[in-house]
Amino acid sequence: MIRHDALDALPVRDALPGLAGALDAHGTAVLVAPPGTGKTTLVPLALAGLLGDGPARRVVVAEPRRIAARAAARRMAWLLGERVGGSVGFTVRGERTVGRHTRVEVVTTGVLLQRLQRDQELPGVDVVVLDECHERHLDADTAAAFLWDVRETLRPELRLVAASATTDADGWARLLGGAPVVEAQGAAYPVEVVWAPPARPVRPPHGTRVDPALLTHVASVVRRALAERDGDVLVFLPGVGEIARVAGQLGDLGGVEVLQVHGRAPAAVQDAVLSPGERRRVVLATSVAESSLTVPGVRVVVDAGLAREPRVDHARGLSALTTVRASQAAGRQRAGRAGREAPGAVYRCWAEAEDARLPRFPSPEIKVADLTAFALQAACWGDPDATGLALLDPPPGGAMAAARDVLAAIGAVGPGGRATERGARLARLGLHPRLGRALLDAAPAVGAGLAAEVVALIGEEPPREYGDDLAGALRAVRHGGDAYAGRWRAEVRRLRSLASEVSDAPGPPETPGGPETPEGPGRSARGPASPPVRSAGEDARVGLVAALAFPERVARADGGSYLMVSGTRAEVGAGTGLRGAPWIAVAVADRPVGRGHARVRLGAVVDEDVARRAAGTLLESREEVRWADGDVVTRRVERLGAVELAVRPHTDADPSLVRAALLDGLRREGFGLLRWPAGATVLRQRLAFLHGRFGEPWPDVSDEALHARVAEWLEPELSRARRRADLARIDAGQALARLLPWASGQAARLDELAPERITVPSGSGIRIDYSDPEQPVLAVKLQEMFGLQESPRVAGVPLLVHLLSPAGRPAAVTADLASFWKDGYRGVRAELRGRYPRHPWPEDPAGAEPTRHTNARLGR
Repeated sequence: MIRHDALDALPVRDALPGLAGALDAHGTAVLVAPPGTGKTTLVPLALAGLLGDGPARRVVVAEPRRIAARAAARRMAWLLGERVGGSVGFTVRGERTVGRHTRVEVVTTGVLLQRLQRDQELPGVDVVVLDECHERHLDADTAAAFLWDVRETLRPELRLVAASATTDADGWARLLGGAPVVEAQGAAYPVEVVWAPPARPVRPPHGTRVDPALLTHVASVVRRALAERDGDVLVFLPGVGEIARVAGQLGDLGGVEVLQVHGRAPAAVQDAVLSPGERRRVVLATSVAESSLTVPGVRVVVDAGLAREPRVDHARGLSALTTVRASQAAGRQRAGRAGREAPGAVYRCWAEAEDARLPRFPSPEIKVADLTAFALQAACWGDPDATGLALLDPPPGGAMAAARDVLAAIGAVGPGGRATERGARLARLGLHPRLGRALLDAAPAVGAGLAAEVVALIGEEPPREYGDDLAGALRAVRHGGDAYAGRWRAEVRRLRSLASEVSDAPGPPETPGGPETPEGPGRSARGPASPPVRSAGEDARVGLVAALAFPERVARADGGSYLMVSGTRAEVGAGTGLRGAPWIAVAVADRPVGRGHARVRLGAVVDEDVARRAAGTLLESREEVRWADGDVVTRRVERLGAVELAVRPHTDADPSLVRAALLDGLRREGFGLLRWPAGATVLRQRLAFLHGRFGEPWPDVSDEALHARVAEWLEPELSRARRRADLARIDAGQALARLLPWASGQAARLDELAPERITVPSGSGIRIDYSDPEQPVLAVKLQEMFGLQESPRVAGVPLLVHLLSPAGRPAAVTADLASFWKDGYRGVRAELRGRYPRHPWPEDPAGAEPTRHTNARLGR
């Protein structure tokens, strides 16, 4: 029997006529309804015609989380007075409850994507409701883009509704072709905001780390809320670890039941949370409780203000969740949980002044997450670059390029980025492409059962107490009785069925390096076949599965750490079974605060044969010639990515590679590697002066310019050089002479324009110092310049004259000799003539006779 009283109490009922009109007129609509108004439960029932009015339609409701999908289906079935599986059913990964009379089916967005890939037309479906689209999960954005494409090209009658409590309504309206925006007025009860920041500053989150002081503060705020308010308390925390820590600090609450709800919680626990309790309750939850769920009895929300979002470190090839400040939209959603059934309160564990600085909406996953699965979905859809998809935010180019590299390495896409048959099979598995590759390729080698067990273990990271040795964690979970072990067994059953189909798939095996195929050397549509290794120990077979999932994370011991074939270094913890192994395959890793290396959280021991098999596309043997340790190093290297497997000396190196190495050495260490006689250095300085004075045709002889023209001046000698010692025998002066402007005839004017020496009045030939190309220097004894009225010039530039004492020490510096004779000489004469009485110090130096000698030599 339909519960009309409960349905009539849902405020979204008043928006149903407007929604129906929008869909009749446009076929698309954006529904904005506050939390608790019934958009998730009443709207699908009305659209399906299950409330006695309107035509009968088949409605699919897409939810971002499994817990929300199950809860929404149960709530709708209860409103109809039925059991789940009648008019309302649900499908999530590994669980399906529908019947032949089901008209409303609630699915996760991942399930919806798989259906779209199997049959783009979605036959039999009349309406699709994308719920909680404000959360901007990648699967939801992708499903919306695919559905719009289907409506535009195949099924214009397909109706689409984007629904959320807090969203960018205008953006979604544009995305759905100018869809009308229908707003429902909420009848939520008032929620009082209580600002409850910590008394002392706490460290901001980094990676998955949350300051324990903040969690202690959250626990104290929960105790305060219990004392100040009535009703159950819903506490928002970023992750399972934080929930466990706060639960431990609340263990002594007399008469209060503490529950933990998150995506990993058993279905029984989730059901208990969504049902009224007999005692007062504190429900510790992640963001799964933000939307689509009503936790009965809640009058108070305590919000830690944190959330977990995916991030990818492309430089290290690592992806993980990271803790961030929750957005303003998330804060509104969380606060709304307190006002669904009665007036309530939200205790926010941050200062009011900080609230305005929070981001408005969560970061769209498409901008921050690993895009490998998305890139495969787009390739299977026929749009490898995703440029033709209707997306609120385009995927970042770098992240898409990295994703395509991974897909190409596992044979999921061909050279043009189009999905291969193997890629289409991977997309239909409902797994990340890496895990799908491991299941496909490992099942024939280690058996479908073991492959399924290991993939299920990697797919949802096990609790920390299982340890970081994958083989040990597998033995632990097989005998485990915790919630994780229960979920793992259910996933193993699902994957074993898929793996068995793969193992029994027909087709001759191929060995790596076998005949060319359209998908690459030695790779069939099923991927490179793996010879069976079932006779090997189980630990080795576990390692093979992990290595096939993460081939670029296969790592060899190198000093005190491990070097992955990707080039990233990783460290293992003390006391682990991984320590000391020559090779490991890293399944889960992160980067601790302040550390440059990754930290292995879950890995398996492997050997070199497994490494070669798993990362075979990165295996290469090549001649390496490079400048290292101050000389040319030539060798033949067999390399697995960044890991050197074997190195042999190589004496007959390619001359072009040797030349490139020598040039690299010259760039790194400079042209000082050549032999620079005194004349060569002076020639370079003279040319630099003339180039600065006249420009062309006088050559630029800076390091950058010489490197650019190395073929013109150094090539003959360079072509004969093989090592550093050969460079040291090259006369740089002779080589530089090739750059002189011989063709124009200007080279003959070198000594005229920039003479190496200049004759001064005494008759001495004094060398000019061109080390400063802006103004050359002439250092000469003062007495040798007597009688010269003006400073000497070269190429029209007055020399900077350093006038020296009889002992050769600087006495004065001038570029205007006439002015010095007139004004500066008197001071110099007064200071030096008593010190050097044997040298002439005439009162009129401009008219005196220059000399290199003392008064005695002059006969005075």
